[in-house]
Amino acid sequence: MTGTMRVEVYRNLHNGVWSVRDCKTGLVVDHVNEITISNPTFVVQPAGRRKVIEQKRKNVHAFVRGERVINSAADSFTPAELARFWNGHTVEVTYNPYKYDSFVSKQDETPIRRASVATLTTSTVTAYI
Repeated sequence: MTGTMRVEVYRNLHNGVWSVRDCKTGLVVDHVNEITISNPTFVVQPAGRRKVIEQKRKNVHAFVRGERVINSAADSFTPAELARFWNGHTVEVTYNPYKYDSFVSKQDETPIRRASVATLTTSTVTAYI
């Protein structure tokens, strides 16, 4: 892991990839299929969630905030690559504003707020606790 940038990452509602927003500028700096975030915080903004429930229309109110991991070989580490050297607990994470007020474990619906690392792909979000 050779460099970092503080970002907020959220699912792009139009094209299904991840939008990467720079925390300093608030601007979207990238769209990616896969990204690795160190020291992630899983954020749900309550007012945005309420608006989704009331209007039954999606908006950006939930995201993963942390340090974007820049790897000299690739933009991110795949879950398989991380699993090779990770000794901690891994959890597949999901969020549905109609069911939950936070990100949760897919397995048992336990709230997930922080992790050591998270990988986000077009098909899964994995938290390395």
